[in-house]
Amino acid sequence: MESKAKSPALDLKGRKILIVDDDRLNIRILGSILKSEGYVFTDANSGERALEVYAEFKPALVLLDVMMPGVDGFETCRQLRQQYGDSCAPVIFITAKSESDDVVEGLEAGAADYLPKPFKPAEVLARIRSHLQNQLLAEQQKLLVGQLSAADAAKNRFLGMAAHDLRNPLASIRGLTEFLRDGTVGQLTADQLDLVNTIHDASQSMLDLVNELLDVATIEAGALKLQPEDCNLADLVAKCAYLRNIDAAKKQTRIVLPTEPAVLPARVDVDKIKQVIDNLLSNAVKYSPAGSTITVVLFGGDRCGFAVRDQGPGIPENERDKLFRDFGRLSVKPTGGEKSTGLGLAICRKIVEAHGGTIAAENLPDRGCEFRVTLPLPS
Repeated sequence: MESKAKSPALDLKGRKILIVDDDRLNIRILGSILKSEGYVFTDANSGERALEVYAEFKPALVLLDVMMPGVDGFETCRQLRQQYGDSCAPVIFITAKSESDDVVEGLEAGAADYLPKPFKPAEVLARIRSHLQNQLLAEQQKLLVGQLSAADAAKNRFLGMAAHDLRNPLASIRGLTEFLRDGTVGQLTADQLDLVNTIHDASQSMLDLVNELLDVATIEAGALKLQPEDCNLADLVAKCAYLRNIDAAKKQTRIVLPTEPAVLPARVDVDKIKQVIDNLLSNAVKYSPAGSTITVVLFGGDRCGFAVRDQGPGIPENERDKLFRDFGRLSVKPTGGEKSTGLGLAICRKIVEAHGGTIAAENLPDRGCEFRVTLPLPS
């Protein structure tokens, strides 16, 4: 039978412990127990003195007597918790009392544990070791989180710089292909034009990816700066739909807006919200079969927003968790061979949430799905 490997014990030698008790005998007993394990300790004979010593000694744990003249243990613990908050060392009450009311009062005061008198060395060391190990693990976790955050920030800076440096040459390539395609430098043969169109499409796809990577890097680095202004959300949706209908026509697809003019007052970063609208309309066209109808719904009330309904295959139920994640590609494929980076919806979610809004997706009863964006009303 194989034995389970034990996790390595944490080295707790040298950890500081403050003993607070007005009985010198108790301090000597606890001190001898602590010395045997290599702990460093000091003592205080009152609650008032404990508060002074704590600030100077900065212990990792406090052994605190309940019954003391003047400020008792409960009040001392409360003051330590109030003064040091979450950074306060764990407090273990030492008391001869074991009544449930005392236990409850001690825990409500902020204690982590109780240690009954008379002391049993094995129990004393086991309880202390448990709390110190938890504390040390929390410190290590905090350090690791800090290191990971720094690494993530460095990654975002690198990603942002790389995307920024790539964007200009890609835009130049795309611009030059348009220059050639328009016949400005002379007429191209059919084969040459086909080649130029291929280069143009490839450079556009790469530029879209670079722009999305730059957006992600900016948002993840916390550098997304909104510039809100008052506008009519209905007008923004209409303008985006008009432009997107030009591309939709290539698939014999239509984007249909409400026939009645609407006024939806909103205070948003117009460019960022247009990016969200355009992405949702583009996805609806991308994943719907040729000849489909994309329907846009506007709504007001205590919040304003819009919804985009497509006629695509919908969202597989077992893949819903991928929907708004970075690079969260689903198994469903674009119906016209269009490219997808898996970043668009993640960027939409972050932009909408930065506005204090929500974005959600639901499958429709017959077929297709609806993406709904809700934004707060301007104050």
